[in-house]
Amino acid sequence: MNDRLLIPNSWYLQSDLNFSELFPYYVRSSSTLHWTPLHIARYAAEFLDTGGNCRILDIGSGVGKFCLTGASYQSDAEWYGIEQRPYLVKHARNALNVLGYDNVTFLEGNFTTLNLKQFDHFYFFNSFFENIEGTDKIDNTIEYSEALYEYYVQYLHKVLGTMPGGTRIATFHSLQEEIPGSYKLVESLEGGDLKFWIKK
Repeated sequence: MNDRLLIPNSWYLQSDLNFSELFPYYVRSSSTLHWTPLHIARYAAEFLDTGGNCRILDIGSGVGKFCLTGASYQSDAEWYGIEQRPYLVKHARNALNVLGYDNVTFLEGNFTTLNLKQFDHFYFFNSFFENIEGTDKIDNTIEYSEALYEYYVQYLHKVLGTMPGGTRIATFHSLQEEIPGSYKLVESLEGGDLKFWIKK
């Protein structure tokens, strides 16, 4: 019998340590640097959920921690994560099956293949930063280069600029290069690491 099934689902969201128990060690070993802390995810989720079954996308969703946290607190929204590492998508979907939410979808692929206009708001924990030389990487399964960093930043900047007024973005540990000037900073938390933006 799988002992994990005996633990109430809400237990996993009581602490970051508990949440990591949803995953094997080789996956959670990068949790400190690359996974959003639960309290940050909750703040961001509350900001991004504007009601009316809005669709929120996490760009570079990893094991899905932001989306799963959002779904636990803001159940009326639709949460989407896009991640280009297949094994992380698999683990995110496994965690979703354990938690049992019906308003979360994990997509496998590069965010540039998506039509971002099908989403209302965005969460961004600087998933491009790995491309900068000397930074910590989750693994060596994908290509890294500073040229890719520049491409991704410019691509996201351009697309965000075409989004309608009222579009919201929550950024965590971002250099803000992807944020167009048409977005207004409305709140800064956690010593400036977490920022909330709304398009004018």
